[in-house]
Amino acid sequence: MYRDTLSLLGPVLPVVSFLGRLPTAMCQLGSLLLVAETSGSLTTAGLAGGALAAGQTLAGPVIGRLADRHGQRPVVQAAALANAVAVTALVLAALDRAGTGPLMLLGALAGATVPQIGPLARTRSVNLARAAGADDRAVGTVLSFEGTLDEVSFVLGPALVGLAAAVAHPAAALLTAAALLAGCGTAFALHPTARPATVREATRTSAAERTRLPAATYALRVTMVLQGAMFGASQAGITALTERLGAPGQAGLVYAAMGVTSAAAGFAMAAVPARIGLPTRWRAATAALVVLAVPLVLVDTLGGLYAGVVVLGVAYAPHLITVFGLTERTVPAARLAESMAFLTSGIVGGQALALAGSARLADTHGAPAAFAVAAGAAVACAVLSWAVRVRTDGVRPAVAAPSA
Repeated sequence: MYRDTLSLLGPVLPVVSFLGRLPTAMCQLGSLLLVAETSGSLTTAGLAGGALAAGQTLAGPVIGRLADRHGQRPVVQAAALANAVAVTALVLAALDRAGTGPLMLLGALAGATVPQIGPLARTRSVNLARAAGADDRAVGTVLSFEGTLDEVSFVLGPALVGLAAAVAHPAAALLTAAALLAGCGTAFALHPTARPATVREATRTSAAERTRLPAATYALRVTMVLQGAMFGASQAGITALTERLGAPGQAGLVYAAMGVTSAAAGFAMAAVPARIGLPTRWRAATAALVVLAVPLVLVDTLGGLYAGVVVLGVAYAPHLITVFGLTERTVPAARLAESMAFLTSGIVGGQALALAGSARLADTHGAPAAFAVAAGAAVACAVLSWAVRVRTDGVRPAVAAPSA
């Protein structure tokens, strides 16, 4: 099945979209490490990183909506170049030891100009599949492929930042991210699959269709915020426990191990039989989140931590991919990019809020408190999946094939 996906997308698009996603995964940790080193203040670093996350959370859906209305090409091109400039300015300001206010402002600008290549690549790939007459199973394979690219980028990005910080300086990682943004963001924007004609065809819909979203769409957005909260709370719990066990350097490796198993599970989603519908997959994925998250509250050793998060990672990507698939099947074509960006922004926002709150809980009550937040978010996801009825036999994006 993945051979068909690669044939559909071509050899260049997956590469440039993957490299274009890496800066998003690099900038959050990179900005935190850079500002902490240059300012000597973790508080300042946290505020700058928080401003970056807030900017991305609030502006992401706006960029998605602009792409729906005007096409991906001009929107991604402008955002990629603006983001490269903003990230470079943040690096220069940090190296110049600017105050907290300017650093927060530049962090917010860096977040607000993220070109949203991940959700826009999903939108573009799905549109290509639908235009080629692909069935729902093939579209699901495309979403699994895109989800795997996301997971790998979010494992590799922080690892590259850590490597750059160890052998050189955090500034080197962020400047590399800026270069990737300018180069690969431009390549993604100018790729033939981003021709404006494709988007204009997709948006020939009634005013009602362009504005009306099914009620279930909002539940899907909430579940992504909760998924982000699981990420943030898990990160806080992992950090707190490894520090208590005297192995703080293991935190990044533990989190990366969870990302690897998540990516593998996402890759395997293409093998799920078509007869198992998306609503059923959603409920199964959220049940797995609950079952696999709760034991982390009891973990007290490094080996147990590795085992717990590696197993939990198996449930992450299937949940994410299924929610993206449900969204693709329920939202109007004219709002697909915006809706995909909303989901990604929800993850970022939920992660940032949960990380801040769970870190404070972990400082006061230990790692189990942070892991309890992750388990609570998993329970809330499960409740939503059973309480909300998502119809998958309604609107499907109908697009014309891009002209060559």
